[in-house]
Amino acid sequence: MLKQSLQQKLLQKLSPQQIQMIKLLEIPTIQLEQRIKKELEENPVLEEGADEEFQDSNDEEIAEENLDNSIDEFSLEDYINDEDVPSYRLASNNYSKDDKKEDIPFSVGISFHEHLQNQIGLRNFSEKEEALAMYLIGNLDDDGYVRRKLEAIANDLAFSQNINTDEDELLEILRFIQDLEPPGVGARSLQECLLLQIDVKDKEICEIKLARKILKYYFNEFTKKHYEKIITRLNISEQELKAAIDEILKLNPKPGSSFSDSSRVIQTLVPDFILENKEGELQLTLNAKNVPELRLNYTYTEMLLSYSHKSKNEKTKSDKETITFVKQKLDSAKWFIDAIKQRQNTLLLTMNAIIEYQHKYFMDGEESLLRPMILKNIAEKTNLDISTISRVANSKYIQTHFGIYSLKYFFSEGLQTESGEEVSTREIKSILKECIDNEEKKKPLTDDKLTNILKEKGYKIARRTVAKYREQLNIPVARLRKEL
Repeated sequence: MLKQSLQQKLLQKLSPQQIQMIKLLEIPTIQLEQRIKKELEENPVLEEGADEEFQDSNDEEIAEENLDNSIDEFSLEDYINDEDVPSYRLASNNYSKDDKKEDIPFSVGISFHEHLQNQIGLRNFSEKEEALAMYLIGNLDDDGYVRRKLEAIANDLAFSQNINTDEDELLEILRFIQDLEPPGVGARSLQECLLLQIDVKDKEICEIKLARKILKYYFNEFTKKHYEKIITRLNISEQELKAAIDEILKLNPKPGSSFSDSSRVIQTLVPDFILENKEGELQLTLNAKNVPELRLNYTYTEMLLSYSHKSKNEKTKSDKETITFVKQKLDSAKWFIDAIKQRQNTLLLTMNAIIEYQHKYFMDGEESLLRPMILKNIAEKTNLDISTISRVANSKYIQTHFGIYSLKYFFSEGLQTESGEEVSTREIKSILKECIDNEEKKKPLTDDKLTNILKEKGYKIARRTVAKYREQLNIPVARLRKEL
């Protein structure tokens, strides 16, 4: 049985300009520079430079009146009034106007994959073998591993290169690649990678021989640090095991990462904000070193003025098309300038609220002074939406007198001590890390012991929460921290 019903839904649809504004708010300063360059290339009405007074008010009024008669909802005042084209640039005190953009340094040299390909050229391979070797090298990740199944690579070769091969033939070629420099390349697992490296060492040395035996037959026990099992099964002393493990620790688990790959993008950390402590007073500025000032190109506004002096009957179809085109470009340019200013104002409003909320911390950088702070706290102080605060905090950095920090660093939840005082979870993590750093490595602290230590210090916290914070700090369980 079919039923019909009416239903009303309230949907919010963002305009293209709102979407662009959101994107501008999210990107960091280093990407903003590129975004402005793109806009300058695409819109001839937009140009670099500080805004200057364009025309006297009488000319503006005449132009506005005449153009209003020819183009609906068009006011020249929107484009040539000095007050409506804001100067948004908030220069940092750290830089002068004469400063030039510095080139980002990078290392130029042969890449990891090129290094391997050059070695293949020295081998006496047939045409097919060389093609297979080159394809396998192309499938190595940046760490030097083959992460895909050889069967899948064989299927790819058949479809994309029209080369018929199988897993056995590829394995034979892979063995050649595993003989190349650096040792360990072409491995399909960490165990194989380490074994390839230990095999090129002098096997007559006792600790090398023992290290190979551990990697080959007791790798699982080694990774889980079940040292007692290894000692018992190999009938060796603790000193012998320690010597063998020392040799294993000299091996490189990521042989490909030791190369400077010029094909990789090298990024530098550019702070979006600069905070200075001047005689006990915190001063915040935006880092606008490489962000140009923007203004309207007056050639186009003058063009509109010339058209504005024509009467309606004098305007040709071509004139009207030109006016419409220039108007659209002026609309776009003016919106972009205003959007940049809005972005800068929102960034400053949010960062100033964070500094006010965490004022004691920003005075000297003492981590224990960080208050519990969530996005909602700053949203309430600024009267902005939580999503806006989140976009500001995303991928933004601030340079302080005690280091450069991500804005996300200042946000954390809170816990209460036994005395009822609220403390940041970051403070708890700091105490946990300090306890683990100073623990006796032969008998590392378990999560239960860490929980008891925190309780002794007055922090009410469950063992499972301790485990969660430990994992967030990328610290393994006690058993895996054990050392001989």
